[in-house]
Amino acid sequence: MSRIGNKPITVPDGVEVKLDGQHITVKGPKGTLERDIHENMKVTLEDKVLKVVRPNDEPKNRSLHGLTRTLINNMVEGTTNGFERKLEINGVGYRAQKQGNKLVMNLGYSHPVEMEAPAGITFDVPSQNEIIVKGIDKELVGQTAAVIRTKRPPEVYRGKGIKYAEEIIRRKEGKAGKK
Repeated sequence: MSRIGNKPITVPDGVEVKLDGQHITVKGPKGTLERDIHENMKVTLEDKVLKVVRPNDEPKNRSLHGLTRTLINNMVEGTTNGFERKLEINGVGYRAQKQGNKLVMNLGYSHPVEMEAPAGITFDVPSQNEIIVKGIDKELVGQTAAVIRTKRPPEVYRGKGIKYAEEIIRRKEGKAGKK
């Protein structure tokens, strides 16, 4: 029994869901998202409530059940509220700034690191040491934030680099001196 897969998804007002076989389209105030779901999963829409049903209890179908429900729920939530991921930059001289839809970061390299925002993603830089990645597609927001983090991952000895706002970096002790 899938606890997540069996939960119904309530569609809020202002969100339109279209089911076309295995293709689902969710249109909301923030935008439109589309996705093809696995052919084993059946999605039904009755009175603004979406339900995902699996055909049998085979292990593959059981794992797809909760995944499909979560993906559809993220589509509904993204088109109504959107998603955001916060990143922090730590280090002397490390900073970020926004130029148009580009993100320009000084990360201790001999050149500034520039990143173009993918379609559907916006960057927000409230301060030089903060980056907020916003969008309606949770997958794309997370992937973009991960790519930004790889430009200078956090370092464990001095804590320099780009980290997620909620991430905790376990610091290591440096070399022990001679006695």
